[in-house]
This record gives sequence, C-alpha cells and structure tokens, in this order.
Amino acid sequence: MSTYLLINLLSISLPFILSFEPRFSFYKKFPAVFSAIIPVLAFFIIWDVFFTRMGVWGFNPMHLSGIYFFVLPLEEWLFFVTIPFASLFTYEVVNYHFPQDYLKKAGKPMALILAAILIIAGLFSLEKWYTSVTFLLSGAWLLMNVFAFKVKYLGQFFIAYGLILIPFFLVNGVLTGSMIPEEVVYYNDLENLGIRLFTIPIEDSIYGMLLILMNVNIFEWFLSKSGKPFPRYS
Repeated sequence: MSTYLLINLLSISLPFILSFEPRFSFYKKFPAVFSAIIPVLAFFIIWDVFFTRMGVWGFNPMHLSGIYFFVLPLEEWLFFVTIPFASLFTYEVVNYHFPQDYLKKAGKPMALILAAILIIAGLFSLEKWYTSVTFLLSGAWLLMNVFAFKVKYLGQFFIAYGLILIPFFLVNGVLTGSMIPEEVVYYNDLENLGIRLFTIPIEDSIYGMLLILMNVNIFEWFLSKSGKPFPRYS
C-alpha cells in the first residue's frame, strides 16, 4: 500500500467508524456530507491539475500507487474526500458537544480581519502563484461568508478549524516530509513565501481552511434545506 493511500485511510477510518455512534448518528447526515464534498472536490481538482502542470507542486512516485487521472495520482483525488469527511465530522462533533457558540460574536470580526490580512498579503505576492491564489481566494470567500451568505456559524467553524489543525500538522507534516525519508508532496518554493511550519508551507494552512470552509458552507446549506439548520443541538 502506498504511503499516501495509507494516510488517506488513516484520516477517514476513525471518523467513519464513529459516525455510527447511536447518540451522534453522523451517518444520517451522509447525504449532506457527500453533496458538499463532490462540488468542492471538482473545484479543487481543477485547481490542483492547473498547479501541478505549472510545477507549483508535484508528487513523489515513491509514495504513490502509480494510478493517475488528469496528471493527479489517485491518492490526491481521495485526499479531497477523506480530509473533508473527517473535517465535517469534527465540525459536527463541535456542534453536538458544544452547542453554545462561544465565538458567536467574534466569528465575523475574526473573518473580516483574517480576510483583510490574506487579501493584502495576496496582493503583495502576485508573483507567487500558490501564495497569491490561495490567499486571495480564501480572503474573498471569507468576505462572501460575512456579506453574501451571512452565515451564523463562523464562530463554530473557527473552533472546529482550531481542533482540525492538530491532525492537520500530523497529516500534512508527513505529506511534506516529516518522519519519512522523502516528501509525498513537494513544492516549488519560488511560488510560495518559503515560510514553513516544520515542513509545511504556511500556505497549506490557508488552503486547508478554504477547503474545509467551502465544505461546511455547502454542508450547512443542504442541512438547512432538509430542515436541520444551524444551530441543531441548542
């Protein structure tokens, strides 16, 4: 089994098993989960193909199964299923066990401040593809959450994302070369800021935030259409 495939399986295994815990019953939300994952996967795959062909990043065949679709390894496609699934599970666990949104008042100001920082940093890094595209898209998406979508769950999202950062550093650390001889995913540092959190480009943390937030947005939209809007457990 390839290293990257093993990482995918380990990432999703525990959340999938715990989805059937009777009191929580996350499995009942699987239609909304996969309705969110599929369109976001399509968006990120297009982005991924574009950046892979440009040489912004690449994949080490040493850690892959050798199966490719549109220049991307099978494991990369699975990444956009396993990580969003685990993240949505974590987000819903936060909602279930902490139904009081402790960051309710702070959620929108936090989003606005972060959006401003990202957009300014992105504009000052236009010569770096990974930095500029990731920061500008993420900043714009945060602004859409505040002004266009007018979501009520940004506080809960930031709490969940803070928790997700713990496995993020483990999973992404391995993918970028921590604890293994060679990295699974390698980066062209001419296209990023060159700032690493251990072995992880700082842009990855924002890329991950955008990936998860887009999944949460669509997940919440489908749940609201099925009569289970946020907040669900208060």
